[in-house]
Amino acid sequence: MLENLPRQCEVILSKGLAELNISITAKQQTLLLDYIALLVKWNKAFNLTAIRKPEAMITRHLLDSLAVGAYLQGDNIIDVGTGAGIPGIPLAILFPNRRFTLLDSNGKKVRFMEQVKQKLILDNITLLQHRVESFHHEAEFDSVISRAFTSLDQMVDLTKHLVGEKGLMQAMRGAAPESSSLTDPWEIDEIIKLQVPGLDEQRHLINIRSMIRKEV
Repeated sequence: MLENLPRQCEVILSKGLAELNISITAKQQTLLLDYIALLVKWNKAFNLTAIRKPEAMITRHLLDSLAVGAYLQGDNIIDVGTGAGIPGIPLAILFPNRRFTLLDSNGKKVRFMEQVKQKLILDNITLLQHRVESFHHEAEFDSVISRAFTSLDQMVDLTKHLVGEKGLMQAMRGAAPESSSLTDPWEIDEIIKLQVPGLDEQRHLINIRSMIRKEV
């Protein structure tokens, strides 16, 4: 599949990984590029992302996702509103020993991710077509992550049943929130400023925890 991508894509990815201080195997790098190749192919027919150029997809989808890798917590993670698999699929490739559940209500996007899972043999991801507010899981997840999913207070309301009082919510955002209207016991625990290689825009990771956890 790599032959479908411009050579510059591999250069952008390699340089970006070095800037993020991420060391991966040649196989992992190939999987990341193959994912983008599949996204480019499917995007022509199914409009999965507004980003059209593969070089921009490397920066805005791959590197943007991988930039949170150092701050990821837990071994059983759910990506809510994952769309075409962002950030879940790049993170699953980066961390093959962690489990990722990718949840989205859009059927065509879930079907695309099923093709990705099958062709790239990503056994550490589970794909679900479901609305988050009505999705229930037997066991709580260690953390929930989302990228530009909804407002912080709505994210808490919609996903708190998935992580419980001891879990972590991680929201990928552009600008950092100036204020928060979160309801007890949830609060912003940390705001991490990210630097995505090749992207001259603000990026932040917002960690949200329960105050009950702090009191234990």
